[in-house]
Amino acid sequence: MAGSKKKIAFDPAEFLANAGLGRRIVQLKAKRVFFAQGNEADCVFYLQSGRAKLTVVSNQGKEATITLLVAGDFVGEESIAGVAGLRLATATAITNCVALKIDRDAMIGALQSEHAFSDLFLKFLLARSMRTQADLVDQLFNSSEKRLARVLLLMAEFGKPGEPEMLLPHITQESLAEMIGTTRSRVSFFMNRFRKMGLIEYNGRIKVHKSLLNVVLHDHLPEQNATRPEIVTKEPVNPRPVTLRHEA
Repeated sequence: MAGSKKKIAFDPAEFLANAGLGRRIVQLKAKRVFFAQGNEADCVFYLQSGRAKLTVVSNQGKEATITLLVAGDFVGEESIAGVAGLRLATATAITNCVALKIDRDAMIGALQSEHAFSDLFLKFLLARSMRTQADLVDQLFNSSEKRLARVLLLMAEFGKPGEPEMLLPHITQESLAEMIGTTRSRVSFFMNRFRKMGLIEYNGRIKVHKSLLNVVLHDHLPEQNATRPEIVTKEPVNPRPVTLRHEA
């Protein structure tokens, strides 16, 4: 029909890259929060650049890191789950971040009307679910040294398409200790050991080498670290003979 306007195809990448109706770009400096635990869950953030973390604080004041966030991650997706409630965790910038803030109604509208966007978001949710399970297994069964190696690899984005970012953003040993649930002194001990083994370089900023994967995948740690106590005691070389007496 003459004069009719052709509908422009929806582009999820363009939607997530630009401000528009119900969404705006925000910039946060390191240590600033996107939202805090207990805040109203009224929007979703899409991290365009930078690194962030999701943490939760117990009633006793103990803080635990749930997951690390990198560019391409959504955070705050609980705001679109049924009736809007309160935030269950705190999202904090580790480095300077740029993110797209999407209002709850705009996010729900895009998911309902644009299949390409809902497919993309579903893939993200499945990947996040698998990552959460892996994090839980890591926390329950792996040593703090192995958890540290995994966090460093995740921050370097090993396993993602393209070359990994071997030089990590500035992060303190205290922050690393919080992420893996140990003390700063233990993190310092492990970092020095990784450096001596040639797995990382550490001079202000951390540079991760691919060989660190061996710690996570193959448990290649110093020999003394893998030593296990003997369960069965070996017999002495020259045992004394024992004479048995037969009772009448």
